[in-house]
Amino acid sequence: MAIVSPNFCAPYPIELGIVRKVMTITDGNFTVTDANGNLLFKVKEPLLSLSDKRVLLDASDNPILTLRENRVSLHDRWQVFSGKSTSQSDLVYTLKRSSMIQIMKPKLDIFLAQNKEMKVCDFHVKGSWIDRSCVVYTGKSDVIVAQMHKKHTAQSILIGKSNFSVTVYPNVDFAFIVSLIVILDDINKEDSED
Repeated sequence: MAIVSPNFCAPYPIELGIVRKVMTITDGNFTVTDANGNLLFKVKEPLLSLSDKRVLLDASDNPILTLRENRVSLHDRWQVFSGKSTSQSDLVYTLKRSSMIQIMKPKLDIFLAQNKEMKVCDFHVKGSWIDRSCVVYTGKSDVIVAQMHKKHTAQSILIGKSNFSVTVYPNVDFAFIVSLIVILDDINKEDSED
């Protein structure tokens, strides 16, 4: 199921390693690798900017998706666009919290661009970000398309990195799943600051 591109789908499960640097002064704090350690994606975040936008880049620094938060929404609404665009004609999906009040375990609904009425979600996410244990499902079903697992080591804690892995099921767009993880991380940071 290609959401971003068929190039990001594989007929077998994909294991992604995600490293999030906790303290960083560079313009990106996520790197995503495959099971062999090859860089697949990185995330460019604004430094000291009023922009609430992140760009998912491939290993060659080509923009894949732009993730933009809507600050005036009560449901943590995000819109995700193709490439570096923020034009509605390039909208890939919209993500929002299932309800305004959620404690510790966010429930997120994802609506693909063609789902304009947004009455029934195309995907949903449940789990505990703190435990790095989240699951992505299709629609409102129990059909799993990806799972996140914690991978903390003593070294990662000492050097200010958070390591976790994501298993993306066969024929599921792994660029789409990575973009969800980046948004989940941002929502979690906001929740912990409140």
